[in-house]
Amino acid sequence: MSLFTSSQVPLNKVRIDDPFWSPYIKLVREVVIPYQWEALNDQIPGAEPSHAMSNLLIAAGKKTGSFGGFVFQDSDLAKWLEAVAYSLANHLDAELEAIVDRVIGLIEEAQHDDGYFNTYFTIKEPDKRWTNLTDCHELYVAGHLMEAAVAYYEATGKRQFLEVMCRFADYIGTVFGRESGQIRGYDGHQEIELALVKLYQATGNDNYLQLSRYFIDERGQQPHFFTQEWKTRGETTHWRPGKVPPPNTAYHQSHAPVREQMEAVGHSVRAVYMYTGMADLAGHIGDASLLEACRRLWNNTVSKQMYITGGIGSTAHGEAFTFDYDLPNDTVYAETCASIGLIFFANRMLQLEANGQYADVLERALYNNVAGSMALDGKHYFYVNPLEVWPKASAHNPSCKHVKTVRQPWFGCSCCPPNVARLLASLGGYIYTCSDNTIYTHLYIGSEAHLEVAGTRVQLKQASDYPWEGRIRLAVTPAEAADFALALRIPGWCREAELKVNGEPITVEPLVVDGYAYISRLWQAGDVVELELPMTAQRVRSNPKLRANAGKAAIQRGPLVYCLEEEDNGELLTAITFGAEADLTERFDADLLGGIVVVEAAALREDESAWNEEELYRPVIQRTVPHRLQAIPYFLWGNRKQGEMTVWIREK
Repeated sequence: MSLFTSSQVPLNKVRIDDPFWSPYIKLVREVVIPYQWEALNDQIPGAEPSHAMSNLLIAAGKKTGSFGGFVFQDSDLAKWLEAVAYSLANHLDAELEAIVDRVIGLIEEAQHDDGYFNTYFTIKEPDKRWTNLTDCHELYVAGHLMEAAVAYYEATGKRQFLEVMCRFADYIGTVFGRESGQIRGYDGHQEIELALVKLYQATGNDNYLQLSRYFIDERGQQPHFFTQEWKTRGETTHWRPGKVPPPNTAYHQSHAPVREQMEAVGHSVRAVYMYTGMADLAGHIGDASLLEACRRLWNNTVSKQMYITGGIGSTAHGEAFTFDYDLPNDTVYAETCASIGLIFFANRMLQLEANGQYADVLERALYNNVAGSMALDGKHYFYVNPLEVWPKASAHNPSCKHVKTVRQPWFGCSCCPPNVARLLASLGGYIYTCSDNTIYTHLYIGSEAHLEVAGTRVQLKQASDYPWEGRIRLAVTPAEAADFALALRIPGWCREAELKVNGEPITVEPLVVDGYAYISRLWQAGDVVELELPMTAQRVRSNPKLRANAGKAAIQRGPLVYCLEEEDNGELLTAITFGAEADLTERFDADLLGGIVVVEAAALREDESAWNEEELYRPVIQRTVPHRLQAIPYFLWGNRKQGEMTVWIREK
């Protein structure tokens, strides 16, 4: 029995028309996708080479040469293909579609007769398939290709890529399992679990759902697969020569069976990809114990190990979680892919149970960490998303060398840029879900959706100036009058929402269940709902257990987290203090970064002139000068001059 309470609206049934997000989606279509295609073909001057297309051409027998890049390099191309598919779903582009068709043809030519595909093992180590699942990402790469194939089939109706990946999945099903002669293992980097569910949804082939179930259920069982594999390999690793210690099973979230895991540990991207697969599987097979594990892991992640920006994974050592409340701002990792995975997880949980906390986190990660990871030009990216930057530390302190002060044109390990592209290109699929008798609005993004609810077709038009203003208008047009509920999320940051239907005020509070206001009525063409979410800048403090933020506050306005930049406030941002009662004022600056709401406050700055160069310490003689603090949205930092940045500000 399915546990899903609502389903995602197909991407081709939602068209975004939004002053904030439409420029991003246009940027992805017109700049990001072409730019990333050039990057995948090693045509960006000064950028690290990708090798992805070169590897594919070699594997397909179209050129000679050696494999380049990381063992998982195919996954960058796969995510780019998925981004293109989502873009094509709402915007036809025959030239781009022809490029993809050529790439798919090359993938099919490089596919082995048994269905296997992987350019690294085809070119470099053809006799080493499935011998190092701990390190080599074979199933991870396969999963990304399967996701791309499903997306392209749904966007175009073309089956070639889907059939290529079905052959691959069928082959994988013969290799892995609990039968004699099969490998009783799973991948070191989770991804195939959620991809197989998508393949099942696209084809109706239950074998793919059961294979996903095998990979989820087998993980963490004893004797431990990764340890056994390590011994069989002679106690070696892919990453460096010589013998190495046994694998860290917690790093791979395989330290215990998934239903027994109590907290988020290990590599953060692997974790949230796995949690997404768990939620998918729980919904499809009706597994309440798996859903309970998802709730438990969700709660630990977002209530004890998530940054205010929606970033997760606090350490560069293994791109990983550490422990509860350990969220340093200057050595933070908060990989872009991890926030995207958290969005996937939130999206699946929303389909299992309509609870506003999931959409609140989805929104937080989307508007802050993910949007901030890409420059406004669409051609530069952050892999790491810090909350405090001191350029000298990034240049000279080994603990901060991973923290970049400017976005990069590409990376040797470039998993994040195409991940951003595929998420933004598919954004229309995250706004609404539907049940038999309810339309859920999770995100406030201007759009037109065509839905089926209560046995009738409904057109829903949403208009807003979110996230700058909280006025939302929804025009509801059923094909014929019908009884159903429209559920509108009341964000956790909103203190007092106002609601009108056809101009008549409605008291919100009695309608709210788990963060959603349910308006149940006989809907007719011409009905209009107006939702007012008052937006004012407010200071936010963190739990006292979060030591990195002791004595500090952050600024948030609506869903947007704000930060200070050196460009507006001068250097040495740590010298700025604002009073606990200082008023936060707002103004719209049409000339700054495309037009934004700026937040200002009266503050104090320590008088640096009171210190001399030879003085490192002295008894307290505090001298301050007035300072007018100016904060901008975090997602826009780093689009001007290189300099200091901080989210958390000293508070007096």
